[in-house]
Amino acid sequence: MNTKKLLITGGAGFIGSNFVHHVMESFNDVNVIVIDKLTYAGNLKNLSKWKEDPRFQFFKVDIADKESLFETCGGLDFTDIVHFAAESHVDRSILGPEEFVRTNVFGTFYLLELAKERFKKFIFNRFLHVSTDEVYGTLGEDGFFTETTSYAPNSPYSATKAGSDHLVRSYFHTYGLPTITTNCSNNYGPFHFPEKLIPLMILNCFQGKPLPVYGKGDNIRDWLYVKDHCSAIFTALEKGIPGETYVVGTRNEKTNLDIVNRICELMDEKHPEGAPHKNLIQYVKDRAGHDFRYAIDPSKIETELGWKPKYNFESALEETVDWFLTNQVWWKDILSGDYQNYYNQQYQELKQK
Repeated sequence: MNTKKLLITGGAGFIGSNFVHHVMESFNDVNVIVIDKLTYAGNLKNLSKWKEDPRFQFFKVDIADKESLFETCGGLDFTDIVHFAAESHVDRSILGPEEFVRTNVFGTFYLLELAKERFKKFIFNRFLHVSTDEVYGTLGEDGFFTETTSYAPNSPYSATKAGSDHLVRSYFHTYGLPTITTNCSNNYGPFHFPEKLIPLMILNCFQGKPLPVYGKGDNIRDWLYVKDHCSAIFTALEKGIPGETYVVGTRNEKTNLDIVNRICELMDEKHPEGAPHKNLIQYVKDRAGHDFRYAIDPSKIETELGWKPKYNFESALEETVDWFLTNQVWWKDILSGDYQNYYNQQYQELKQK
């Protein structure tokens, strides 16, 4: 493998930080520059393992601030961009869509402009855009999302991600920029921000709080362990064809209620205080525009690029539960309300190094 110098946007977030761990642990000849705005979901603690490593750099940057982005990154040495940075929580997009438009659409646009300038100078290799299957809307009881599925986003979040996907595609066809897009199913695993379904249920079980389930809990998602997702992204970066899209999933459909019940069973075993935890389940009013089912057919990335998932759902979910039980300081810092002070202090320490 040729030496890679990656600029990873949103690298202090959930999937981005897991990707940093994946490449830093797997390849000695990959250098990593992380940029992150450090919003509520960006946590420098996710990257603390690497802060002394000479292959790693961090810069606090808002990708939607074009001047700051170009000033900070214009002189940095990188050959590829792996773009994770995004506002991603559907509920937050319903309450406040403007920030989603700003970050997901304008931020992606400015990154594409940055990449285009480097590409003109022959110092750029690939722009890999990490997106979501939510851009395709909802499925009925049958069928699967593929790379040719029509776009039909149903939330402000998915609409802004759809917009960013189209911008990335346009820069390949208009400017020849070597772009690749991946659209993934629902992720879970270490460093998952506590507002999302799986970590929320784990932590609420631990604290004896209600387990809110939208509607009847029969909405279906195709669950993807974040470590498998990271290996798929790197495979697409290495082997993917510019201009192509690859959907990433593991054919692992579960209803939300299935997920909650299985977490309750695991928590009964691992944290018996408060068992049976299923007694904490409370059904709440369904989310507006709640897509019924997502499911992905990953045949293209499997057959054309040779990627295969490594983990099965049962063992990966148990590993996730164990991670949250072992790393209580991580999530208690977030839930305590001291999180903003924490990351500002950490950023100042990094700046001084």
